[in-house]
Amino acid sequence: MPLILMNDTPFAPGIDEMVDGQGRLRPHWRPVLGGLALLGDGGLAERARRLDLAFEEEGVAAVLPGATGEAGKIWRCDPVPLPLSGAEFAALEAGLTQRAQLLAAILADLYGPQRLLAEGALPSALVYANPGFLRPCHSLQPLPPPDLQLCAADLLRGPDGAWRVLADRVAGPSGLGLAQENRRLLGRVMPELFRGAEVMPLRPFFDFWQDALYRLAPSGRAYPGVALLSPGTEDPLWYEHMLLSRALGSALVEGADLTVRSGVVFLKTLKGLQQIDILLRRLPATALDPLELQQHSTDGVVGLMAAMREGVVHIVNHPGADLLEAPAFAAFLPALCRRLLGEELRLPSAETIWLGEPAALARFLAAPESWLLRAALDGNAPALVPATLASADWHAIEARIRHRPWEFAATEALAPSVAPSFSPLSAPPTSSSILAPRPLVLRLFVAGGGEAWRAMPGGLARLLEPEDMVAGRLPISGIAKDVWVLAEEDRDLIGPTTALLPPVPIRRTVGELPSRVADDCFWLGRYVERLEDTARLVRAALARLERGRSLPREYVERQSLDRILIDARLIDRDAAASPAALAAQLLAVVRADGAIHACLEELSRLTERTRDRLTSDTYTAFTQSLRAARTEAGRVGGSLDTLSHAMAAALRFSIIVAGVAAENMVRGGTWLFLELGRRLERGLSIARIAAQALAEPPVRIETGLILMLDLCDSAITYRSRYLTLVQPAPVLDLVLADDTNPRSLAFQLTTIRGLLGSIAAGTETSLAEEAAALLEETLALVARVSANADQAVEAAVLPPRFAEIGTRISLLSDRLSRRYFALLPAAQALGFGELAA
Repeated sequence: MPLILMNDTPFAPGIDEMVDGQGRLRPHWRPVLGGLALLGDGGLAERARRLDLAFEEEGVAAVLPGATGEAGKIWRCDPVPLPLSGAEFAALEAGLTQRAQLLAAILADLYGPQRLLAEGALPSALVYANPGFLRPCHSLQPLPPPDLQLCAADLLRGPDGAWRVLADRVAGPSGLGLAQENRRLLGRVMPELFRGAEVMPLRPFFDFWQDALYRLAPSGRAYPGVALLSPGTEDPLWYEHMLLSRALGSALVEGADLTVRSGVVFLKTLKGLQQIDILLRRLPATALDPLELQQHSTDGVVGLMAAMREGVVHIVNHPGADLLEAPAFAAFLPALCRRLLGEELRLPSAETIWLGEPAALARFLAAPESWLLRAALDGNAPALVPATLASADWHAIEARIRHRPWEFAATEALAPSVAPSFSPLSAPPTSSSILAPRPLVLRLFVAGGGEAWRAMPGGLARLLEPEDMVAGRLPISGIAKDVWVLAEEDRDLIGPTTALLPPVPIRRTVGELPSRVADDCFWLGRYVERLEDTARLVRAALARLERGRSLPREYVERQSLDRILIDARLIDRDAAASPAALAAQLLAVVRADGAIHACLEELSRLTERTRDRLTSDTYTAFTQSLRAARTEAGRVGGSLDTLSHAMAAALRFSIIVAGVAAENMVRGGTWLFLELGRRLERGLSIARIAAQALAEPPVRIETGLILMLDLCDSAITYRSRYLTLVQPAPVLDLVLADDTNPRSLAFQLTTIRGLLGSIAAGTETSLAEEAAALLEETLALVARVSANADQAVEAAVLPPRFAEIGTRISLLSDRLSRRYFALLPAAQALGFGELAA
């Protein structure tokens, strides 16, 4: 495979990860290049394209598909991994473990006796002025030690070949889930790469960490409750939160899902309260408890900090750990390591000085071009490069530094190492594969606690763009490499110690679902059906527009359909008078304020909000068909043909959702509320169609019956059963009373009654009884038509009755929401969230 090596990086040249100083290939790169050679001429470019497509299909390419801003930026995996030898990784693991133990010791002192401050080992300006220092976490009384279970480090290989730590990440470090997803999809798209290399798997790391989390639970808790607290789907990293919760077997929750009762943290479910013992936080620390921290936070849980102080719940990582990310701390770590651990720091930081010390300030001002200038207490802020600043800008910054030097730290400016990466943008139009050296920063993770820590044998190698400041927090979007750790032949395989937990009892319940999730599933089902109902109505109107009004019966049929369209608020009364006006209003359904557009937008949002409850195959089926529907809707201009194609795509989406839900979803809470939403929406639609289609004089009732068969997708069934003229009794029996027809009203009400009975499980029967009463009334109305000699006359008096049934179905939905679903966020913010439990 011919390789074109390019060097177009704007960074100063650093050490080459693949080639040594003598131009020889490093041994651990040989399996990688051997696998690439198997791809053939142009094979790497093809696999890169397939890898990008796989990320798009899985919803990884954009962290929130369809979103804008930071959440909608692209995440890509480079098809060329970054290998590390087993010996090099072992040294990194030892260094990272020591740093984790050191950070845990510092954290325990700062939120306990504070000897480091009293003895001058740490300046108080780096603690008390630090926004990450949470005073509610500090106490002189004996408290449970701060939980520091996960640490990450951003590393850069220096010119001497040694790795240095650019930043320690302990405030919910991101990247674990994305690293796992990079490995999974790379293995699926490029299996040839793995055949010639002994790559250490990632799964044992998550098993080890899961075991460590369980060991935090109180001794009396046989089945500890573990949850990952996320800000929700609006957060750019929500997708990773979902991956991480799955890997650890924990519940994925938001603040509104939790409550504190009598000092104990509970998850609010439809079945009742479930105790939470370990909480993995992905919220900013200041947002955890509005009672003691950020008062205006609506993402946190009132009383959470008090429960943590009492040791009832363990928050991982400790809320006060954020202060350890201050860049200035790196200047004191070597001395603190000797003081607290009695050892030299094995994995040093990039040289950092705190300008609050006079000697450090003088050193920086003597040669500012050799340093990166950073905020002393903000590890997320980008660094300034003094060497690139204009003279006036530098003098302004220098004045600030001299006035308030303790607010700044300086880190040595190092050239990042480079590794070969696929470069599609600079590739010439040939079949050759392009490998360009790109600078990178490596992120590795360690998990555990106490003396037992383990590094994940992999990580993320983030490729740097010209605008990236390597000393600050890197943006979410970008390109990353999968990091391979090649197993040594003599390396022992060590698994996690099995936690001594009693056998888990068998459970087949439907109520262990947070009310917020049930609400989302319910409305996902309703919008799926609402989209289908709207698409069928628009398609029926388009078909009749094409035929015109040449026959009296078609004219009457158009009148009936116009009433249904007006009742559905798809057109107004003026549009019914003119085919041109009708066509214009039908085209408007796909525009920004139209019904189809609104349904597609809500379906996109709800699919993301329920994603953690869907399998990968189910989610892919949902999103691919939804994406196709949105694409077709976007192509509609002024042509009715394009509108017809858009309606067909919308119907395909609804049919796919129904099929996948029927075959791929366990009959638990997620499926139950999705199905309940679909059946309520479809039942409401059928009742409204019946109320409008039957509103004709008896002599013209046939046109309404034909329309009902068409809109309820039952025309073929009717013809196969009766082979005769359309008559009221058989049509109404099929569309309203036949519980074997999934398009009938009776089928919807029968299903609703069963589903409501499953949810209540004998504790609350009034909702199921209301569904049963609606079913009984529907059957009675149809039976009266069959019993009357003049069926048309009897059918013509039914519209008000079915309008009332539609109203009662809507009221049933409202009662269901009040009984089972969470209050609106606004109500929670006002302090009424407790009532929702």
